[in-house]
Formats: sequence, structure tokens, C-alpha cells
Amino acid sequence: MSDPSAPGARRSAATAVAVAASNDLACRAAVDIAAAGGNAVDAGLAAAVVTMVSEPGLVSLGGAAYVTIDTGDGSAAVTVDGGVEMPGRGVDAARLGGGLRQVSTGYAGGVTMVVGHGSVATPGAVRALEVAHRRNGSLPWAEVLGPAIAVSRDGFPHGQASHFYLSYVHEDIFGWHPESWAVLHDDQGRLHGIGETIVVPHLADSLETIARDGADAFYTGHLAAAIVAEMQAGGGLVTARDLADYRAVVRPALSIRLADWTVSTNPAPAVGGVALAALLALLGDRPAAGGWQQQDRAALVLAQQAVLGHRARVLDVASDRRLAADQLMATVSRGELSLSTSPSTAHVSVVGADGMACSITCSSGYNSGVVVPGTGISFNNSLGEPELTPNGPHAEPVGSRLLTAMAPTVGRRDDGAALAVGSPGSDRIPTAIAQTLLGYVNAGVSLVSAVATPRAHVRVQGGEQVDHEADWPVPPGLDLPTREMPPHSMYFGGVGIAVWTPARGLDAAGDPRRTGATALSR
Repeated sequence: MSDPSAPGARRSAATAVAVAASNDLACRAAVDIAAAGGNAVDAGLAAAVVTMVSEPGLVSLGGAAYVTIDTGDGSAAVTVDGGVEMPGRGVDAARLGGGLRQVSTGYAGGVTMVVGHGSVATPGAVRALEVAHRRNGSLPWAEVLGPAIAVSRDGFPHGQASHFYLSYVHEDIFGWHPESWAVLHDDQGRLHGIGETIVVPHLADSLETIARDGADAFYTGHLAAAIVAEMQAGGGLVTARDLADYRAVVRPALSIRLADWTVSTNPAPAVGGVALAALLALLGDRPAAGGWQQQDRAALVLAQQAVLGHRARVLDVASDRRLAADQLMATVSRGELSLSTSPSTAHVSVVGADGMACSITCSSGYNSGVVVPGTGISFNNSLGEPELTPNGPHAEPVGSRLLTAMAPTVGRRDDGAALAVGSPGSDRIPTAIAQTLLGYVNAGVSLVSAVATPRAHVRVQGGEQVDHEADWPVPPGLDLPTREMPPHSMYFGGVGIAVWTPARGLDAAGDPRRTGATALSR
């Protein structure tokens, strides 16, 4: 059994923090934890768990989480990899291909996916958050989870981002499973409206168990037993061995220089951070002071073509994604990569006035539609996301980490300034973060302006095209079809960025595309 109270001896005086998160409840949790003596990691973890319980349909405890941390003590940044894994240890081969339901929705212009018990990959979020806490937390684990327990017990207002997504999928994804349907709908079968209070039965009890017993409760305890029983009953592949053998992996973050900043992000075998680093390297010092100009936008499109096309052709299908990522970055650094060539994610960024930075991105994919009875915990559909399993839902080697575009990122400027940044948005995550960082670091615009600036994304699946917001000026001579979307479209992610600088102190900005919330404590 884990010892969830171990880091309590490191409690310190109240810490001032800047927070960017998905909603006000998550921001409040971070600020309260910092006021109680927690550091930026404690605050980030508290906000992340509150997000997981208060953004139904988008994220949950039954998904993935990646945590990138720069402690501010001069040591190198690390990423705790809590990515989902291909399950199936000890499963009869006859069960492969079972427990799957294909659905098509109008979300994001039309998405076809697979849901059901068979779409659930072994989740890593709970273990990753615990590992991050053990490494760098200062308050007891139970105290860090306290805000999420309270939110689950009292209920939470249904948020705009969750309601927007669920308005497309609540029947197709959540309509077939009784426990799942009951969470999201009232007694008349109507989807809970924006602002209506949602209480997820049993979820607070599950969190209290995890707070008391640590992540072991989820992976080997009675919660694990309930998860395995439900998966077996529904034809899923997750077994007791899959849960017990799961390990969150601490990796050196992938770092790159951007002007006078060292930017560190999620390394391979994840592909999101690799794509982000490659984009930053290719775009270099663009845009200059004054913001994005015509030539900068043209270069942005060409860089995205090169990097995202390479990702689809090489990284996503590589047998060794770490080697493929090293080769890509070496190619970029030599200038040989020519420039002519899950919706359902949430992010928390926290920076402390002491310079510690914590960036957490979590995802449950589009959601499997499964809520394990008696726990209130919903689960991912990562095996049913075509972009994560290009060879088919059950074709990956058992125990392998699935693809992810999640790229929680931290930065350290030469004068000691620190930032934490990230975004939801599936394959738009690296492009959203890159455009924000380039505007803030190179153009010198404010955080709010850097986040709000119109965005573009080169879609490579099904034929290349440039998706762009209506107020993003299309550069002339663009040799690609374009698709215009409304300004501040949720499709383009939801960047949250928090910064501390010696001159100005704490600052944060949330994305108007997802009504991101921010908070500063003093």
C-alpha cells in the first residue's frame, strides 16, 4: 500500500501562484492549496483532479495524464508519463475485436469513433498524479485531493465546454450505458443545462478511498476489482494484471531554446511535445515585434505541413517512436526538414512566485460511455480513437503506450522567469501552444493577446487543408484548400498559460475558445 501522506513534512508557508485552468472551481482549488502551504505542484494536482471530476464527458480519472515540472532549483525539467496503455494481459484472443460500438457525430465537423468497454485502454492518470506528488509535492496527498472530494460531494455547475461537447454526443456515446446516462441527464432524460448542478453518485467516495489509500486503491484495491468486473462483463480488455502492472514513467523533458527561453515539453514516445518542439525550431524568431505578418502566417502553414505530415507518415507508425523523434529533431536542427514540404482534453498551468512551474494535461479521449457502477468513474475510449490507434482498436502490442498529442510544457528564461503552458484539442495541441509561445516570446505581446490571437491548423488526415479562424488572414498564394471556422472556435484548443517574471511577478491567461479560467494569489 502507498503512503499518501509522506510529502507532508515539506509543507511551507503560503505560496503565491498564477493559475490557468478549465474552470473557476479548479482555479479556486489551486489557490486554496497554495494558501495552505502547498507549492505549484500541489496546486496543479489539486486543480487537475477538480477538473477531472467537474468536466464530464471531457476528462476523468479513467484516462491519461502527463505532468511536466520545473522545480526552479536549477535541475532539469521532467515529465511524468501517465499515458494510457494497450490492455489485454492474459486475455483470450477470441475477445479481441469485442465490446466495441462505432458511432458518428457532428462534433468538430464530423467525427467517427469507437466507444464501449472494448475501447477502454489501461488508464494512467491517477498513478501519474501520485508519482508527481511523491516527487515534488509538499502537502499530504489527502489534502491535495480535498477540493475534488468536496466538489464531488456538493456537486458542480455544468460548464460550457462540457455542455457544448455533450450536446453532440450525449445520446450516441452516453445513451447506451445506464450509469453513464444517469450522470448526465435529469429524470426526464434531458441533458443537464449549462449552470445546472451535477452530482456524480459514488464519485466522492471513490476519491476519498484514493485519498486514504493512494493510487493503489485504483490499481490493485477494491476500485480495481470493480473496474475489472465491469470490463469483463462488457467485453473489454482491461484486466487485473493490466492495472497492477501499470507504471507511470518519469522521463527527462524534451527541451529546446526559443530566444532567451529554454522550453521543456512532453518527450517521446508521446508525439505532441515532439511536434511542438519541431514547430518552434522551424519557426525560429517568427513573428517579430508587431505580431503575425503575412510572411509569418505563410511560414506557419509550411512548418505545420512539414511537421504534422512527418508525424502522420513517420512518428505515428514508427515501431520505436523515441528513435524516430530523435531523428526528427536532429533533422530539424540541421535545417534538413524543408519548409516547402481528442477534443476531449483539459489542461492546468501553475507557476509559483518561487519559480516552480507545473503543467498538466489530461484526457479521456471522446469517452467510452462507460461509468463503472458503484464508483462514479468514467473511462477513456483511447482504443477507439483512429488517430491514436492507426492499426485498429486492438492491434497494438499489449503494454505499449498509445499515441498522444498532449504536450504539457514549462519554460525557464535566462533571468529566472518561469512559465507553464498547455492546451486541450487533440492534434491541434502542438499548433495552439506553438502559436501562443511564439507570440508571447518573439512578438512580445501580452499573455492575453498571445492566447487570443487568431489561429490556423494544417489538417493532414484525409488530405491536407488549412483550418483557420475567420479573423486569421489567409496569406496569398497558399497552395492548399482552406476551411474557415468562427473566431475563437473550440476546435483550435484552449490554451492556458501562467507566468512569473522578476520584473512583473505573476500573470496568467485562459483561452476564450473554452472560457478558460485564471486566478492569481498573493
